[in-house]
Amino acid sequence: MATLPVRRLADLGTSAIGFGAMVLSPGMYGEVDDRRAVAALHAALDEGVTLVDTADGYGADGHNERIVGRALRGRREEAVVATKFGFRIPEGAQAHRFPVSYAFGELAVNAEPRYVRGYAEQSLRNLETDVIDLYYPHFPDPQVPIEDTVGAVADLVSDGLVRHLGLSNVTADQLRRAHAVHPVAAVQVQWSMWQPVDPGLHAAARELGVGLVAWGPLGGGFLTGTVQEVAEDDFRRNLPRFDPANLRTNHDRYAPLRGIAADLGLTPAQLALAWLLHQDEHVVPIPGSRTPGHIAENLAAARVELHPDTLARIDGALGRFAPEGAGAVLGG
Repeated sequence: MATLPVRRLADLGTSAIGFGAMVLSPGMYGEVDDRRAVAALHAALDEGVTLVDTADGYGADGHNERIVGRALRGRREEAVVATKFGFRIPEGAQAHRFPVSYAFGELAVNAEPRYVRGYAEQSLRNLETDVIDLYYPHFPDPQVPIEDTVGAVADLVSDGLVRHLGLSNVTADQLRRAHAVHPVAAVQVQWSMWQPVDPGLHAAARELGVGLVAWGPLGGGFLTGTVQEVAEDDFRRNLPRFDPANLRTNHDRYAPLRGIAADLGLTPAQLALAWLLHQDEHVVPIPGSRTPGHIAENLAAARVELHPDTLARIDGALGRFAPEGAGAVLGG
């Protein structure tokens, strides 16, 4: 079995590149069957991945967590299992809505403390495990102070159901407030060559010793250089940057990056991941793929060293244009 370089999210050690399991549920990137999904996750583990990221809101009725649980049967000790909560609102609970840049305009969560234990217990059943290694509220609840949600997760840590607290899609202020209640191991944040991290959040994470888990590190697959169109049943149809006209424009704009990758003998995806790994020693990207060959290619980026001159060339190319379409890629 292969091994990957290790990085630290606060005091939690993981592989330098993790695996984003969202792609293993139907309706996210088109259709996929459970057999192929399990095989993909096994391929990631075989290549040395330890951090496996899922959420109770991916797929219908906890499908994504259940796929992860099935794939980890007999291999649980190999994985750091991270999951998120808040989207699977219990019957009778209020939906707390907030705007997003997707075509459907808004999402809804409920992260009230009284529901947090129930979310965790259902995730534990789905994942077929007795502990969640890293547990995140998926989005801050617009009607619940982040301190209250974090306090409920802290209770789960005290009771041994959760090992580490994470936050997802938060501001620097929310991170600071949450960290004052309970230590935060990691913040999950959208970050890639076509979506920069918020500088204030990055600075706060560094100051507090909090790791960063980068969702969408390949821009929803765009940065592989292979996405020419997306199918009708693909979630990316809701995202402005994947509008057919925008997608064609963005493909042309990112040609210089593909040229740099070719000069280095790397795939565009490897360059995107290696570049991200060079931005902070405590960032862990979580690309997802259903194809074992692509998984192996992506993970090889963990061993790529980019010369400072190359990094300057990449940053220069990125500074000369901006992608077409609103910024959110996928709700990590």
